[in-house]
Amino acid sequence: MNSLDNCINFLLTGAQHSVFQYMKKNLAQFDITPIQYGVLGCIWEFDMHNPKDIAAHLGVENSTISGILERMENKGLIRRMIDSSDRRFIHIELTDISKNIEIPVRTVVTEVDKTVLEQFSEEEIAVLKNMLRKITALDL
Repeated sequence: MNSLDNCINFLLTGAQHSVFQYMKKNLAQFDITPIQYGVLGCIWEFDMHNPKDIAAHLGVENSTISGILERMENKGLIRRMIDSSDRRFIHIELTDISKNIEIPVRTVVTEVDKTVLEQFSEEEIAVLKNMLRKITALDL
């Protein structure tokens, strides 16, 4: 019988919660949440401007991304533009606010990663990330 302390779901949830709370605390100075950073990261890093592509990359439902984008638009981080050739499609554009915070936000995220992973060797970090990617890719 598997005890709760050895249950992979419990272990992953606990680890994710700890990192999420630390990331949330450090991103608060920019008035963005970790998931909003994820959206911005998709645009900054991968030039994604379609909500469906961003949702798929972040592993969230289309209905969830819609609410996230609405809150981001209300904060002045993005603009949602309806495609003039097909009104069913939305194009996301960055505002000056989100363009101006890219470097400081990326710096904070790098520092969070560094702090969370400082107890591990480079080899352990590579193994951990590889294992997490394998779990993420599972078709369960």
